[in-house]
Amino acid sequence: MREYVTPPGVELPTSGSLTDDLIAHASERPESVLFARRTDDGWTDVTAAEFHTQVRDVAKGLLASGIEAGDRVAIMSRTRYEWTLLDYAIWYAGAVSVPVYETSTPEQTAWILEDSGARAIVVETSEHLSRIKEVRAELDDLHSVWSIDDNAIGVLTSLGADVPDAQLDARRAAVAPEDLATLIYTSGTTGKPKGCMLTHGNFMAEVATAIPELHELFESPGASTLMFLPLGHVFARILQVAAVRAGVRLGHTHDVAHLPSDLETFRPTFVLAVPRVFEKVFNTASLTAAIDGKGRTFDRAANVAIAYSRAVDTGRRSPALRAQHALFDRLVYGRLRESLGGQCTYAVSGGAPLGERLGHFYRGIGIDILEGYGLTETTGALTVNLPGSAKIGSVGRPLPGCSVRVAEDGELLVRGPQVMRGYWSNVAASAQVLHDGWLTTGDVGEIDDEGYVTITGRKKEILVTAGGKNVAPSTLEARIRAHRLVDQCLVVGDGLPYIAALVTIDRATFMVWVGRHNKQGDVPDLVDDPDLRAEIQQAIDSANLAVSQAESVRRFAILPDRWTEDGGQLTPSLKLRRTVVLRETRSAVEALYAR
Repeated sequence: MREYVTPPGVELPTSGSLTDDLIAHASERPESVLFARRTDDGWTDVTAAEFHTQVRDVAKGLLASGIEAGDRVAIMSRTRYEWTLLDYAIWYAGAVSVPVYETSTPEQTAWILEDSGARAIVVETSEHLSRIKEVRAELDDLHSVWSIDDNAIGVLTSLGADVPDAQLDARRAAVAPEDLATLIYTSGTTGKPKGCMLTHGNFMAEVATAIPELHELFESPGASTLMFLPLGHVFARILQVAAVRAGVRLGHTHDVAHLPSDLETFRPTFVLAVPRVFEKVFNTASLTAAIDGKGRTFDRAANVAIAYSRAVDTGRRSPALRAQHALFDRLVYGRLRESLGGQCTYAVSGGAPLGERLGHFYRGIGIDILEGYGLTETTGALTVNLPGSAKIGSVGRPLPGCSVRVAEDGELLVRGPQVMRGYWSNVAASAQVLHDGWLTTGDVGEIDDEGYVTITGRKKEILVTAGGKNVAPSTLEARIRAHRLVDQCLVVGDGLPYIAALVTIDRATFMVWVGRHNKQGDVPDLVDDPDLRAEIQQAIDSANLAVSQAESVRRFAILPDRWTEDGGQLTPSLKLRRTVVLRETRSAVEALYAR
């Protein structure tokens, strides 16, 4: 059994809560800017003093509405400033926040609200209100519903106008590290979502270790970041807490269509995203170059960037490679950096494997993507690559005070102060994953001699072919998705003679491809088109280079439809719900093996 332990680097707090950061900023740096709010005229700064006042006002409203210490208050909204304001107000009132993804179905919403025993919920839109009305009769504990679009912040502020400061201060001061901060429900890729009990101490331990380790991001002059991931996800949530702790200027945006312009105007110094976002940025740039007749130039620039990054690791950057890199930096790379705002030098990736090729590409153009690893159950990252010591293809080494172990069957076990208390109201499920302080992750991985961890797949997703070959589908899927025409990919073959793949097509790049190849019709009309299949075969061939012949994809099918979050095939962090997709595509899979 292989194990790597990183010694503790800081002393963890034994008292206080996450709201202590607001008190410190408001008293010591009241005019410092903590947030920037998106308005019609651009971005409007919010100071530490202003934010603290708003949090207190909303927290008083919660007290006035009958919220007691430890009560659960749900938030159902897209990523926006009010989400963070409500989160801190709930904590200030001594309550527990419960995120509900705004894409959740009525059934999913009802389950989370019922299981958590939520006493109140703040939703964003009238459509969300309708969804709550649809299930409210089933929810005996839910007594208050407010809507952000119907001035929830103002309503709560007015409601709490007569609550004495001393009453609120006493409620806040009573919160300790061992108290619950939030219940984050797993995305439900394997059954009903379970509520991960994360304490103030879990979050405090995470940021106390991560900020010093990533000081180049959080403590650089003028540090700023734009949040566009769902705040219901622990990955985004921990960045929110870390940004507030470090005083990083934080902006919010939920409109993916406006993300490029928001990045351009906000100009973050670092960003946080899941791998699919980085894939999309790459594919969009590749598509734009192809439209402009510069597709070959972009492809050459991409290959040079990858080669240059690999050469950084070996220390062998030839004069010719340096010259090519300098040329493409002027012609291509500078424009790519501008697409992220022009000031972004670091990015943090998590939620799924990034892929070695993309990691080298981005480092080669001047943006270091620091890949990390963690779960909802670990309050975010347990391991992370650090500036100056990143090993591309790995998810880094354990943070200070954390341990990672590889069990006999290859499963990763983790331990550290960030690990959850357990699952809410589910002792049996908690006992299945928590053993003597160790959390079983369900992920399969390796640890090298320097402590760098590599994720090779999900234990339950490992495919075993009829010939007995074990195959991790994620490696193949990531490489296939790197092709500009591919939207999503599912590798199959468990118990079957060979490995195959189902592929869905990116609509934006497809329309350009149709025009350039003088084709007629939409994706459903062209799934068997020889030229389209030849393009996807290139993606398959590239993916097969990363694996042995026994693991390679032998056949594939192009599907007429897309897999989406709204359709239920993707989680909010854009991971495939494999059981759902396999159930819906059973006939397509059978056809791959019938020929």
